[in-house]
Amino acid sequence: MNIYILIGSTTVTAALLSYSTAVITEQIKKKINNVVLIFLTIGIILDITATSFMIYGSSNSAFTLHGFIGYSALLVMLIDTFLIWRNYLKYGQIIKKAIHKYSAAAYLWWITAYITGGLLVAFAK
Repeated sequence: MNIYILIGSTTVTAALLSYSTAVITEQIKKKINNVVLIFLTIGIILDITATSFMIYGSSNSAFTLHGFIGYSALLVMLIDTFLIWRNYLKYGQIIKKAIHKYSAAAYLWWITAYITGGLLVAFAK
């Protein structure tokens, strides 16, 4: 396996763990605390890093079904991070109901993209 793809795959799994910690904490506590902010931010950094490594290491075009799914998942993750930080800076730990719901939906799409990405790569071989 290409070293860049291996690094990207490992890094996206770390993003999964970080993003899961943030979103699950927010969903259970129904508030934004330091754990949510730190792990959400780390998750974004890891996901961007993973995506960069996978694009660089791939011999395919960056515009494939797998790429589209991954980019859209990254986009919803970026939007979620922006909304969570904006909500926190404006209202503190209290989370607006719409953002709480969006965060759950974004997380589900990200998990779907993570699983689908792995399956698409596995079945392509």
